[in-house]
Amino acid sequence: MTEKKEKKKCALITGGSRGIGRAICIQLANDSDYHIIINYNNNKEAALETLQEVKNAGASGEIIQFNVVDEDAVKSALTTWEEANPNTIIEAVVNNAGITKDGLFMWMPKEDWSSVISTSLDGFFNVTNHLIQKLLVNKYGRIVNMVSVSGLKGTPGQTNYSAAKGAVIAATKALAQEVAKRNVTVNAVAPGFIRTDMTSELNEKELKSMIPANRFGEAEEVAHAVSFLISKKASYITGETININGGIYS
Repeated sequence: MTEKKEKKKCALITGGSRGIGRAICIQLANDSDYHIIINYNNNKEAALETLQEVKNAGASGEIIQFNVVDEDAVKSALTTWEEANPNTIIEAVVNNAGITKDGLFMWMPKEDWSSVISTSLDGFFNVTNHLIQKLLVNKYGRIVNMVSVSGLKGTPGQTNYSAAKGAVIAATKALAQEVAKRNVTVNAVAPGFIRTDMTSELNEKELKSMIPANRFGEAEEVAHAVSFLISKKASYITGETININGGIYS
């Protein structure tokens, strides 16, 4: 009788090429035994830079290209990958891909509404829905959805982004209850002002006075929390939203 070969375990991070996504990839490379799959949409160069950082941390990894909004592209890319890697399982999923198109609601074009909602909400559906059945069969899995303080308290000028992230928070709570019996946890992480490309246009000096910690956060501080939620240490935490915001909304 041949011994059953244990599957290679992987973590998929969408939007993993830059910012918080990159920090998560590197932190998981440091903290876990996962093979790191770095999803990107357009910036292949940045994805390859992240991959090199993952390898520098002593982990294995690869990049995969698809736009999370495009259901067919997601299915095609992941199915192709699964067929090429039959002895693997994507055991951890970080839904990190997201965009902002800020502006006052009364002047907001429908496109700015739709694209922001689609990236966060449809992106969560397209990736997670494709992988969830395999996690349930596996009887173990970790799903972490990157949301925002905007999805909890609402932020003026970000009605679209607040709506998108608020919806993902609600989806997190519902899905967590559906899959908990199979040892699959579903949690959300809600960063506040974090120093990344996405916040580089903001007036940090002016805004930090609103933050009790009196500073912007670092991407690595978010990545540590994500890494913990993906670890076995967080097995009894599910349906939660972890705030990382220096006290701005607590």
